[in-house]
Amino acid sequence: MATEAEQSNEPIDILLVEPNPGDSRLFEENFKDANLLNTVHTVSDGQSALDFVHQRGEYSSEPQPDIVLLEPQLPGKSGVDVLSELKNEPLNDIAVVVLTSSDAGEQIVQSHGLEADTYIQKPVEPEDFVEFVQSIEDFWFAIVEKSSQ
Repeated sequence: MATEAEQSNEPIDILLVEPNPGDSRLFEENFKDANLLNTVHTVSDGQSALDFVHQRGEYSSEPQPDIVLLEPQLPGKSGVDVLSELKNEPLNDIAVVVLTSSDAGEQIVQSHGLEADTYIQKPVEPEDFVEFVQSIEDFWFAIVEKSSQ
């Protein structure tokens, strides 16, 4: 059975903000293997994430992402700083998913007075990535369904 994204044939642009190259590779491979139409763009730090979202500099020809998967622990500008900037701008129709390693990660973000669209625990084992991709897909369809009502 085809998913809504496949039926509408509209790919999802996902921006993954992840400093670990090994994790980035696992994310990209698992999204590619999923039946969800998507393009995963990856940056490794907070400033690059903001430049990508704002389509500045080397990212000027990149599409604006539909979803940002944000690792809070970033070199330089932190994930909390990125979330703060994204949530205080007119671009706030971009869904931000904070990747946490535990419930503590969610509490840290919230302790700064910020709220992401959702929090999803980052997979630790490669076999957990399938479930992770499914949770991103479910989150996306919930947004699409909500916005079409």
